[in-house]
Amino acid sequence: MDTELAPRYASFFGLAGIPIAVGMSAWGAAYGTAKAGIAITACAQFRPELTMKSLIPVVMAGIIAIYGLVISVMTVTDLHKPDEENHYTLFQAACHLAAGTACGGASAAAGYAIGVVGDAGVRAYMQQQRMFVGMVLMLIFGEVLGLYGMITGLIILTKAKG
Repeated sequence: MDTELAPRYASFFGLAGIPIAVGMSAWGAAYGTAKAGIAITACAQFRPELTMKSLIPVVMAGIIAIYGLVISVMTVTDLHKPDEENHYTLFQAACHLAAGTACGGASAAAGYAIGVVGDAGVRAYMQQQRMFVGMVLMLIFGEVLGLYGMITGLIILTKAKG
């Protein structure tokens, strides 16, 4: 195989998709958990009976980190040590980097959305309990952004296999 299609540095770019996927999705999950957690503790001071139902934003934010984990595991299982028969091409490396970036970026945005909606939603739910369904719907729409990123990453990974 032509060394221009499979240079030695290709694995660097492919492997870079793994920490991007895990790091950015973990950042989104952490931000969503922290932002919504602040509102939950404020709610628990005044209305402790609403605390358990108010935990939904934190649970949904935690799921965001799993999306990056799925993409990173799929990328690692697709990697192989280059030898005479198997070469790691620039195309495969670009696909792995793109999958990690798509999932990580979408998961970071989803975590941010969940944090902001969770903060405002829990505070509104504390004052008016009819806000619960609206809050959950908005959280679902925020969560699905990360799911779209993971699906996009999985589609890109299927193209890397050739």
